[in-house]
Amino acid sequence: VQLQASGGGLVQAGGSLRLSCVGSGFRWNDFTTAWFRQVPGKGREEVSCIRPLDGSTLNADSVKGRFTISADKAKNTVYLQMNSLKAEDTAVYYCAISRYGSCGVDGMNYWGKGTQVTVSS
Repeated sequence: VQLQASGGGLVQAGGSLRLSCVGSGFRWNDFTTAWFRQVPGKGREEVSCIRPLDGSTLNADSVKGRFTISADKAKNTVYLQMNSLKAEDTAVYYCAISRYGSCGVDGMNYWGKGTQVTVSS
């Protein structure tokens, strides 16, 4: 199983970025996928979660209305569209998958390397 996250960068507050998580070695329909973020000195915070089988999603209150998670199973890719970015969204963002359908950091089985998102105010 491999997960590769990309799309991070430096953006001004109010701007947008789209993160991509490309996976291989597993069937997307069998796994829940989530995006997390982490800042130095704090634990990983779940941002968004999607269950590809039915397309249901969960979003943290801090990103509702601004971030959208989506899946393109044909491309083995899950996206995180981030709009109206704020300085407090600055973090390393990780994608992860769970074979048991769980959202939440404890339910994840595989993690990709992170991609840095920096929002300047």
